[in-house]
Amino acid sequence: MTVKRVLSTSLILIILGLVIFIYVRFFWVFGSGTKAGTLNTFMKKGYVFKTYEGKIIQSGFKQNIQSNEFNFSVTEPSVAKILLENAGREVEVHYKEYFGALPWRGLEKYIVDSVYEVRGSIDNKGITPR
Repeated sequence: MTVKRVLSTSLILIILGLVIFIYVRFFWVFGSGTKAGTLNTFMKKGYVFKTYEGKIIQSGFKQNIQSNEFNFSVTEPSVAKILLENAGREVEVHYKEYFGALPWRGLEKYIVDSVYEVRGSIDNKGITPR
């Protein structure tokens, strides 16, 4: 084998390994499931890429009373619209988990892709925006 052939084969293997790593890290869905709790915050933020970010507070009991936070991002505008209108209510959402976050997809590795249920009084909105 010549040195040129060894270098070209090594370069191809390095590029292939890098492509596989990037795919698994950022595009392969590691897990999916549902979360339920109180939608605490939901906002659109970012410097270059404006993404929808939210937080669900899940109640739970272990040795003492504690609450668990589920931080997530949303890519679909229709899902974001539903969550923006229902802050403070009990929600049940479906999410996908990735190993890493991409700036244009959101700041979190958990991406909510649908809302299963919103619980709470629809007639009593409490504070109305101006």
